[in-house]
Amino acid sequence: MVDAEATAPNRRRTHGVPLPLMMFQHPRIQALQTLVRDAVNAPAGAGRIALALLAGLVCHLLFGAAILSMIYAMFHGLSRGLGHLPWPWALAANLALILQFPLMHSFLLSRRGSRLLAVMLPGAHGATLSTTVYATIASLQLLAMFWLWTPSGVIWWRAEGPALYLMTTVYALAFALLAKAIFDAGVELQSGALGWLALLADKAPRFPDMPTLGLFRLVRQPIYLAFACTLWTVPTWTPDQLALALLWSAYCVLAPRFKEARFEQRYGERWRQYRQRTPYFLPRSTASADRRRSAKVRD
Repeated sequence: MVDAEATAPNRRRTHGVPLPLMMFQHPRIQALQTLVRDAVNAPAGAGRIALALLAGLVCHLLFGAAILSMIYAMFHGLSRGLGHLPWPWALAANLALILQFPLMHSFLLSRRGSRLLAVMLPGAHGATLSTTVYATIASLQLLAMFWLWTPSGVIWWRAEGPALYLMTTVYALAFALLAKAIFDAGVELQSGALGWLALLADKAPRFPDMPTLGLFRLVRQPIYLAFACTLWTVPTWTPDQLALALLWSAYCVLAPRFKEARFEQRYGERWRQYRQRTPYFLPRSTASADRRRSAKVRD
């Protein structure tokens, strides 16, 4: 019989390493630690430091406001926007609000968009702050989307009682999944912190490596998958929310193809091997993965 007390200290250890220590050894945590340590030990330069802190403050305030606005607006099925355009002008305006985010988002991730981001801020620090500028623009786009929306006034279904608690929990879990995917991809890049912290440290931004850990072990595009999940788990359904869910889900499925083309150019064979063993958008079942491996062995 195994002695429970003797094995208890090992429950929180993996291969002899305590779990809390393993967390600090995670590549993403170590990258953040290095970034923050370099920023804390920033060399002198009052103008550079002031610009970095101002850019970071503006970026993260807008980023937080955008996320909270999105959570609140979709929770209510886009039934509480501040837009007051008459119909049918409201329909055209709402469609423009839906499309402006994925279109601009995709353009700024392209080569031409990257060059534009580097010169949006005049002076020598525009390129360093490009990721911060990108996150700031994305936040402004989300704020415009959810604050300027003109509600249709039609509510098809709103969860009540136990259903409300259930749907709220599922909705929260979808955003928790999104937060985990963002962390696995490199939260410093996704949140815009990379640019201003690099400027504060007076160093060139060091971009995260090709993500393969965490949720990226299951699918190649967990951020887009989690984002799509937030669109379909809301506790209030309206024609407005359905239109948003359909169009942005289509973007989540199609847009990563352009991202993957850039990854193939950047990482080459390493990316191709990862792509071969990892599904694109939906995880495979264990049985399906085993069958694929067996087939490769037979071949």
